[in-house]
Amino acid sequence: MSTPAAPDSAAFDKARAGLWASLQKHLTTIYAAETDYRAATRFTATFPFPASAATPQQLLDYQHQRAVLRDLFVDETTQLDTLVKAIRTKGYAEDDKKLLLLMILGYLDLAETVFALLDTQRPSQLEPDEELDEARGRFERIRNFVRLNIRGIAGLKI
Repeated sequence: MSTPAAPDSAAFDKARAGLWASLQKHLTTIYAAETDYRAATRFTATFPFPASAATPQQLLDYQHQRAVLRDLFVDETTQLDTLVKAIRTKGYAEDDKKLLLLMILGYLDLAETVFALLDTQRPSQLEPDEELDEARGRFERIRNFVRLNIRGIAGLKI
């Protein structure tokens, strides 16, 4: 006969399962945006590319997909900031918080590979984008905070 899970354990298990499902959903969205972004840059294999390397329609398509990926990055960063703050304030055991943060760190690393396209697969000249720059800084602060807070998990080297 098994004993029922403690209320704290049940709440954590629900949070962990919910976070896992949410991260999978977000990765699906990010990977779809990556596919569209890469399709919009098929006109060149050289990055950064000169605007003359593309037709006006190709540039328009590229600019649209860049805006989609950029906005997704800004939105994801805002949501991650809120999520990490929420985990930090929950009454879970420290090891449970570290596990949730470790899941987020994995997500951050995967998402970064897609969002880095904004820096690598771009035209040679771009207008300054303060909101994007601020999101990059916030993304890096979130990742650094998460890494710092998962230290102490046995056997984990970061």
